[in-house]
Amino acid sequence: MNYTDTLSFTRKTEYPVRHIPIKRIFDLLFSLTMMILGSPLFLLLAVLVKVTSRGAIIFGHERVGRGGCRFVCYKFRTMHPDAEQRLQQILNSDPKLKEEWKTHYKLKRDPRITWVGKFLRKTSLDELPQFWNVLKGDLSVVGPRPVTENELKNELGPYAARFLTIRPGLTGPWQVSGRNNTSYTQRIRFDIYYIRHRSFTWDLYLILLTIPAIISARGAY
Repeated sequence: MNYTDTLSFTRKTEYPVRHIPIKRIFDLLFSLTMMILGSPLFLLLAVLVKVTSRGAIIFGHERVGRGGCRFVCYKFRTMHPDAEQRLQQILNSDPKLKEEWKTHYKLKRDPRITWVGKFLRKTSLDELPQFWNVLKGDLSVVGPRPVTENELKNELGPYAARFLTIRPGLTGPWQVSGRNNTSYTQRIRFDIYYIRHRSFTWDLYLILLTIPAIISARGAY
């Protein structure tokens, strides 16, 4: 099934009964509460990002969501403005790092990341602006990791259509199961299992598991 067929299949597929309004209502209430209570922290982090490096405070990257709809996923900027040039230079000069990038699509020692960005990533605070994505309906609080169009075309294979049947999430099974300590293939397996077996009760359980996962920072970089 190619990418075009995947989009066609997804648009013709009814969403499961388990995707009931209570999940969306919870998303709205939870994200709105977090944005209100966390507004002082949002402001503090925005100032830190701005005064410690050049560039915008918020970084937006395109992802593909439910039904194949593209959206801009927001984060606090954690990288230098010339991030891509730095990445290409280090990948071209170090075969081991190039292999690490191919396996995880991330680097433990990433030259693109600012010192504030390292802290934000370690604590997952860089993803706080995504509560706005939840309010907009791009994301859910719990769901599979947001994917790029390239991942849909070249990495997910027969599972691509399933990723487009529900909203991606801020947190999910991958985030509480080791994150970057797991391979990209394992991440796909975690997400597919969630898509097949999701329930509101499991969503609440995953949210609870997210708290110690953030505190321990296991696999976060």
